[in-house]
Amino acid sequence: LLPGAIDDQVHFREPGFTYKGDIFSESRAAVAGGVTSFMDMPNTKPQTTTIEQLEWKLQRGAEMSAANYSFFFGGTNDNFDEIRKVDRARVPGLKLFLGSSTGNMLVDNPESLKRIFSEAGMLIAVHAEKEEIIQRNRAHYMELFGEDLDISFHSRIRSEEACYASSSEAAELALRTGARLHILHLSTAKELTLLRNDIPLSQKQITGEVCVHHLWFIDADYARLGNLIKWNPSVKTAADRKALRDAVNNQTLDIVATDHAPHLLQEKQGSCLTAASGGPLIQHSLVAMLEMARQGIFTPEKVVEKMSHLPAELFHVEKRGFIRPGYYADLVLVDPEKTWTVNKSNILYKCGWSPFEGQTFHQAVKQTFVNGACVFDNGQIND
Repeated sequence: LLPGAIDDQVHFREPGFTYKGDIFSESRAAVAGGVTSFMDMPNTKPQTTTIEQLEWKLQRGAEMSAANYSFFFGGTNDNFDEIRKVDRARVPGLKLFLGSSTGNMLVDNPESLKRIFSEAGMLIAVHAEKEEIIQRNRAHYMELFGEDLDISFHSRIRSEEACYASSSEAAELALRTGARLHILHLSTAKELTLLRNDIPLSQKQITGEVCVHHLWFIDADYARLGNLIKWNPSVKTAADRKALRDAVNNQTLDIVATDHAPHLLQEKQGSCLTAASGGPLIQHSLVAMLEMARQGIFTPEKVVEKMSHLPAELFHVEKRGFIRPGYYADLVLVDPEKTWTVNKSNILYKCGWSPFEGQTFHQAVKQTFVNGACVFDNGQIND
């Protein structure tokens, strides 16, 4: 029996992209995977960059979600007046895209960034990739090899240099302004030098998240899985993966999440320049981490710490993330000896596919409880 996982980074695609995912479908995939709380990102259509859109999402969550929900507010180059109106108790923080990704919410005005970091008054979560370096790399490889670049170029375009340049600038700005910074989906060994592991989480000004796909896959897997494992930031080398795994164990990295971002399979076709970035993961994140624990990479206790305990502490989620008297009964019952294989028939994502298809796991979520109610029971969603 485990406390329900808390995923601090999902893209459930509502509003605007509900043909490939929505709060109803993806929250049900979440509870089937043992995730009882999620924090959704603002790059929807319209974007969650106004109070009106935030209120719409909160209402939609109340109507449709099978799990506990929260929504990041989005920062842009010119919406600081809206940022000032946000009730800090109702959002996990402010999301900034420091590199272009799905939804075109790039924040690249130095004055806007300085003002946000200085005056936002809430946790700032960043997607950190340096846009100038990405564009330079893209132009370089297109000049050499043309526009039909295969997926192996993705990690060269969205490179270690692009990640570290942006993450280090964000960290420097946070230290200069006193802002509370959370760096999302860290993917390189070099970026880990920006984080500390010698103080408790409550004392950290800069914290880091790693996603399951950066702990599981490496760039050599492109040959087998192609665009199915195309993410921003990109999957990196075996050495980067080892460093990230070590950083989970030595307290450098604080939490493990998914960056769950469904696309239709047809959107994942094409060259590395045209195929959509992102993939569905939330139904399989907990079992994937437990599989790595079975392999001796982590302990089960470490998995629970990084997916339940510390997300609750980092985001000040009250009375969740632990199994304790007086806490909400967000619980997951896992069968530790259940062998099963991911296939089309047991995938609940609206997009209908998973990068884990064909993968055999040796643990399975048997039941999930949200606020004491059994919402998933032996393969069935209880609405």
